[in-house]
Amino acid sequence: MSFTVAIVGRPNVGKSTLFNRLVGKKLALVDDTPGVTRDRRPGEARLMGLNFTIIDTAGLEEADEESLQGRMRAQTEAAIDEADLSLFVVDAKNGLTPVDTALAEMLRRRGKPVVLVANKSEARGSDSGFYDAYTLGLGEPTPISAEHGEGMLDLRDAIVEAIGKDRAYAKEDVAVTDVDIPAGENENDGEDEEPIYDDTKPLRVAIVGRPNAGKSTLINRFLGEDRLLTGPEAGITRDSISVEWDWRGRTIKMFDTAGMRRKARVTEKLEKLSVADALRAIRFAETVVIVFDATIPFEKQDLQIVDLVLREGRAAVLAFNKWDMIEDRQAVLADLREKTDRLLPQARGIRAVPISGQTGWGLDKLMQSIIDTDKVWNKRISTARLNRWLETQQIQHPPPAVSGRRIKLKYMTQVKARPPAFMISCTRSDALPESYTRYLINGLRADFDMPSVPIRIHFRSAENPFESKKKRT
Repeated sequence: MSFTVAIVGRPNVGKSTLFNRLVGKKLALVDDTPGVTRDRRPGEARLMGLNFTIIDTAGLEEADEESLQGRMRAQTEAAIDEADLSLFVVDAKNGLTPVDTALAEMLRRRGKPVVLVANKSEARGSDSGFYDAYTLGLGEPTPISAEHGEGMLDLRDAIVEAIGKDRAYAKEDVAVTDVDIPAGENENDGEDEEPIYDDTKPLRVAIVGRPNAGKSTLINRFLGEDRLLTGPEAGITRDSISVEWDWRGRTIKMFDTAGMRRKARVTEKLEKLSVADALRAIRFAETVVIVFDATIPFEKQDLQIVDLVLREGRAAVLAFNKWDMIEDRQAVLADLREKTDRLLPQARGIRAVPISGQTGWGLDKLMQSIIDTDKVWNKRISTARLNRWLETQQIQHPPPAVSGRRIKLKYMTQVKARPPAFMISCTRSDALPESYTRYLINGLRADFDMPSVPIRIHFRSAENPFESKKKRT
């Protein structure tokens, strides 16, 4: 059976850098600013033959329980209670502080195994800080450099000694079910039939929106626990945190993201990193839920976020949150539907669901909309049906004549799904107006029941076999 390790310590001692080193990826945001990490982030660590779950946590500080720092501390303590072992990281370069002593006492009271880690031990003058760590009473410190990867063998040995050799190297049979397929690719692209939708694979969903729209509260309500840090302050979430749970037998992997403000307002380096992390979550996801604040919907930034999601080719669902604060719901709902159709013409038919992350109202309907939209995003249509449809479209509305010459659409096929993309072979593709492309896209949406997802159409000019002979004459 595998084991779980929590990385704990005061702010800015290198916990997230160590986390990234152990998981082998830059998952956690790293910056010189203290207190970058706020939520607890899990990951799968590999350390010289050891495989275990690692949890990155916020820096522990003494603070009032109701404050943001106090709520961050509660998240870290929950990670310690969940873990089998704690890596207590101290800063050998700058030495110990009273906060380190208080944290050591808290870990000692928990009664769980602790490995004392002296980070930044490669720095000049770090010897005194390393030897001071002995005074914490947690055994011999392990000197490492998380940034440069030094001391990892010693860290492995310390973990094995603390957790026990049998537990450290215990193996378990793991069924490989969650294979990450890069977004936009489909293993059935070469087939011409319409495959059955596969609902056995985990569904990756990203939750995005402006700051303080209620994204983390929504995910906590889905999970039924205070898994993510929430509060009245805007911009609490910084990292894109993933959580998993089952909904009606389907595994859902959901990503909470940082609030996305207008680019002109994003000036701090840390916020730029957070927004970049949110953009990566959008590209990794299959379906993206854009959370609107129902009390102030359709801000300019809301529309830009929807446009960004669609340009990335993701399936999109709108969630009008804080519905419990709306009084005249029928009138507001009618107004929201009218504005959705008028302000988002590029997302015709997009599913929009009123919800309350605070009370849980409407969440089942939101999840069903996510599943339905994902089915459309994965949809494939046979070539035979597409060509019959294309012939009908040309009869109803022929392509315009350009310079007295008619453009003819000859052949159509779907080249990929996720999102649906089609190729049409035609004459003079460069002269076909954009309005006719929109006509075809709207026709595909209506006739093949494909609302809300991006649809791509690429045109390819058919080669004229006599063109080379004309040039020679």
